[in-house]
Amino acid sequence: MRFTDWATRVMFISLMFAALIIVLLIGRGVQVENNTITANTSNTSKTEVTAWSQYPQAQFQSAKEPKQKSQTIIKSPVKTNQPVARYATTQAFAQYRPNYQIVSVNPSNYGERYTTDVNGKPLNNQPIIVLHETGYSASSAINFFQVAHSDENVQASYHALIKLDGTVVYLVPPDKRAFGAGNSVFEGSEGLETVQTNPNLPPSVNNFAYHVSLETPPDSYDSGSAQTHSGYTEAQYNSLAWLIAQSQVPEDRITTHKLVDRSSKKVDPINFDGNKFLELLSLYRQVRPIYR
Repeated sequence: MRFTDWATRVMFISLMFAALIIVLLIGRGVQVENNTITANTSNTSKTEVTAWSQYPQAQFQSAKEPKQKSQTIIKSPVKTNQPVARYATTQAFAQYRPNYQIVSVNPSNYGERYTTDVNGKPLNNQPIIVLHETGYSASSAINFFQVAHSDENVQASYHALIKLDGTVVYLVPPDKRAFGAGNSVFEGSEGLETVQTNPNLPPSVNNFAYHVSLETPPDSYDSGSAQTHSGYTEAQYNSLAWLIAQSQVPEDRITTHKLVDRSSKKVDPINFDGNKFLELLSLYRQVRPIYR
C-alpha cells in the first residue's frame, strides 16, 4: 500500500471518530438541558402561589366603559361550590377617575401572607377589608411607613390610603400582608376569625385583611370623639367606594379598625358615614349572575 493511501485511510477514520464524539457530546448536552427544564418545571409546580385577587386592585385610571356582554369580573382565587354570582363594576365606576400615586413602603413594615399559622394549621380565611384613618396628615403616615422599624410592635402600614382630595395612594401590594391592625379579631357569620403568625405578638386579622385608610381632616388631629371630628370629604367617600368596588369582598366582610381592635385603644375611622359609603359602593359595583 502506498503511503498516500495509508495516510488517507487514517485521516478518514480519525474524522469518523471525531464526528462520533461530537454527536455524543451534543446528545449529552440536550439531555442535560431537558433534565434542567424538567427539574425547573417540577419545582415550579410545587411552589404554592396565592393570588389575592379578591382584594381591590390598582386600576391606574385605565378603566373603560364596560360592555354588557364582555364586562371584566374580578375572579376569586378561593374555590367555592359553584358560585352563582359575582360583583361587576358599573359604568359609574368606569366614569369616575380619581388621581392616584404609587408610593414604596419600607420592607420592614409589611410581610408575606401565610398559608399556615404558628402551629402549622392551614389557613383558609376569606378576605376582609378594614377601614382606618391616619390620625394626622397623609404625608406623615407615608413618611412613617417609609422608615425602617426593627421593633415589631412599631411596624405599621396600610395597603392603600385616600387623601382629602380623593387621591388614591397605593402603598402595599394586595398580595402582601400590611401591618394595619395589631391585637384584632373579626366577628363574622362563621364566628370569630383571627390568625397568629408571630409567636411574640398577639393574633390579628392582618393575614386575611386589606387595609384602607382615610386621611384625617386637619381640624381633627388627635380627635378621639365624634363631637370633635369633622368627618371626611365627598371625594374620599367616592374614591373609597371606587377602590373597594374592584374587589369580590362582600359588604358583611367590610369592617373598621374600631370593630376588629382588641386593645380597646382604636376608635377609627371616627364619624364614618357607613350608609353613604354603601350607597356609593352599590353605585360602583353590582351583583351579576353567572350563567352556565
